[in-house]
Amino acid sequence: MTSGKEDYLKAIYLISESHDIVTNKELSQTLQVSPPSVSEMITKLHKQGYVDYTAYRGSKMTRKGRREAGRLLRFHALWEVFLVDYLHFSWSEAHELAEGLEHQTNDILSEKLDTFLQHPTHCPHGDPIPRKDGTRLGITKEHLSDLEAGETTHIRRIVEDYSLMDYLQGKGIDIDMKVTVKEKEPYEGPILLETEKGDISLSYKAAQQIFVDDKK
Repeated sequence: MTSGKEDYLKAIYLISESHDIVTNKELSQTLQVSPPSVSEMITKLHKQGYVDYTAYRGSKMTRKGRREAGRLLRFHALWEVFLVDYLHFSWSEAHELAEGLEHQTNDILSEKLDTFLQHPTHCPHGDPIPRKDGTRLGITKEHLSDLEAGETTHIRRIVEDYSLMDYLQGKGIDIDMKVTVKEKEPYEGPILLETEKGDISLSYKAAQQIFVDDKK
């Protein structure tokens, strides 16, 4: 399979975690490619059994497609763990490098890497690592921006965005960090968090891309 097809499968997999049917427009925007290019690739993926496509509606992943996409995301996440924990790259640097490494990885290498890393369950920025069957569980969907002043929670994952990763790491944000919303300015103003590291101020836009829960 080409890296281009693999990127499409990953995008469909991730979008479909919020809704089953993925439109061509969503793929065009996510992958930054033209609508005709999306239509051409979806036709190929449909013929190969990775997606079921319905005209004017969109694509739904088949079991075969979900398994393959989850496999790629697993490779990607394992490399991110290795690059961050052992080579001390930042989240964004590891994400960029893993984009290339995932396409050069096979099941044998991923199993050895998984064993070496002692079977991690999450990538460095909090996304659950897919299991071998391509599924991943425990996706946290509550946004930090939805909380009110006085509420306490834990940061669990952040959206995969290069500038956001750098911004949050620069602010001292960690995955599983306990935070209390100390102040929340109206009209989508900044949010002030109380943490063990001290107070941290975040933009509302960043808080919209941080997922939290208060489970232990």
